[in-house]
Amino acid sequence: MTDLHSLLAPLKGAERREVGGVQVDVVRTGNSRVKRVVYPAGFRWSEQMRPVVGTDLCQHAHVGFLAAGRFTIQYADGTQEAFEAPQVVAIAPGHDGWVVGEEPAVLIEFDFEGETVERLGLRRG
Repeated sequence: MTDLHSLLAPLKGAERREVGGVQVDVVRTGNSRVKRVVYPAGFRWSEQMRPVVGTDLCQHAHVGFLAAGRFTIQYADGTQEAFEAPQVVAIAPGHDGWVVGEEPAVLIEFDFEGETVERLGLRRG
């Protein structure tokens, strides 16, 4: 069983950056990217990222595997979705999100930069 410590260990070949308290490790894989995104306990997009990004809601699509932790997202229409590891995640743009509990949420995410929504069909009706 993988523990949280090994999920947070340095990732070979990754470019690391930190945005709004979130640690992001990115590895380019052909025409896509694989990212390890670590959302710390207490993180809420509307509090930590809205001032950095400047939009009311997160406009990125997120597709991947939640390897550790729990989080909830809420769309503009009030619809909420809760996620708990281990779980596959597919989130359309236009959401707020927050970590639930005292453990960080670790998301292994796959994207195509600006083409993720179109390539993966993640529009909300």
